[in-house]
Amino acid sequence: MSTAIPRPGEHLPGAAAVDPAEVEERIDGLLTRLDGIAEHAATNRSESHDPAAVVEVLGAQARLFEEAHDVLTDALASVDKV
Repeated sequence: MSTAIPRPGEHLPGAAAVDPAEVEERIDGLLTRLDGIAEHAATNRSESHDPAAVVEVLGAQARLFEEAHDVLTDALASVDKV
């Protein structure tokens, strides 16, 4: 016998269920992109001493962290309506 696994927020009237696997997949994708930025910076060492390149890398990383934060915040907000 198979029992359905309850999803966060399912019990709330009118609430859209949040699929933890989807949230995890989105965060993993963002972290993979973050790793790509770090790898690019590491392979271009000559740029790593250029302040403009450092600012560009940090800006790209900050945008990805902000996007990951938004994904997690939205997921939490959709289940935290009690």
